[in-house]
Amino acid sequence: MITSVNGIKVGHATDKKGLTGCTVILCPPKTTGGCEIRGGAPGSRETALLASEKTVSEVHAVLFSGGSAFGLAAADGVMRYLEEAGIGYETPWGKVPIVPSSVVFDLYSGDPDARPNSEMGYQACTKASTRVDEGRVGAGTGTTIGKWAGLEYSMKGGIGTSSVSFGDILVGSLAVVNSIGDVVDENGKVIAGARDKKGFLADRYPFRLPPHLQLQSTTLVCVATNAKLSKVETNILARRTHNALALSIRPSHTSMDGDTVIALSTGEVEVSVDVVAEFAIKSAAESIRRAVTKGNELLE
Repeated sequence: MITSVNGIKVGHATDKKGLTGCTVILCPPKTTGGCEIRGGAPGSRETALLASEKTVSEVHAVLFSGGSAFGLAAADGVMRYLEEAGIGYETPWGKVPIVPSSVVFDLYSGDPDARPNSEMGYQACTKASTRVDEGRVGAGTGTTIGKWAGLEYSMKGGIGTSSVSFGDILVGSLAVVNSIGDVVDENGKVIAGARDKKGFLADRYPFRLPPHLQLQSTTLVCVATNAKLSKVETNILARRTHNALALSIRPSHTSMDGDTVIALSTGEVEVSVDVVAEFAIKSAAESIRRAVTKGNELLE
C-alpha cells in the first residue's frame, strides 16, 4: 500500500447514497511535493504551487475528491484538521496547511447534488490510518471506466493502492480511476472497460474511437517514496509516473480527462530519481488495475 512509506496515512469519507466521496493522504513532516497534469480538463487546487520554480516545497496532505469542482470544498476540512493539529507552512502570522487537491467528475453516477464538502474532508482526516480500503470508497465511490463507447457500456471504477520495494527504497501509490478508457493488463488485454453482452467492445473495435468525450473523466494518482528528492526531482517523478497511465488505460490523457499525478518524497534514502521513477511506474500501473478489480469484484 502507499502507506508502506513511513509516515503516510490514508483516510476516506464515503457517501454511499449519493455515490461520491473524498480521500485524504496525510504526509509526514518535511514532505516535498511535485505535480504533473496532462489531462485536458482538470479540476484542482494548490497544484500550481508544486511547480519546480515555485517557492513552497512542503506538502502536508493531498486530497482527491468526487463532485467535480464542487468537491474541492472538501479541502477546507482537511486544512481545518491540519490547523487544529498545528501543522502547516510556517509564516509570521501562523501556520498555513498546504493541501494540493484534485477532483473527478462523478455527478452522473448518483445524486448530482451530493458533493463532498468541508465536513467530509475533515472526516476523512479523522479516519486516516495505515490501512487503506480499496474499491468503491472515498473518491472512488462514484467512478466509472470504459466510457469511450458511451456511459451505458461502462463498468465501475474505484480506488487501488500498491507498493514496490528494493533494498531500502520504498515507492507506494494510490489511484482513483474514473477513465474514458479501458483498463488493460501488461499485455494490453482488457481487465475492465466498455462492454456489452458479447464481451469487451475493444476486442471488436480496437482503436477505441471515442464518440463520447463530453463525459468528463479523470484518473488521479498519488505516488509517494522514502527517497530523498528535490522539488525539481519530485516533479520529474510525477511526470515519469504518467507513463503508468499510458500503459494501463487506453485511451488516456484525452481532452476531457483531468489526468493528474502528485508525487511525494519523505526524504529518507539517497537514490537517483530515475530509479525511483521505474518503481513508481510499476506501482501506479498496479494501483490502477487494482482499483478496477476491487471496484468490480462483486459484479458477475
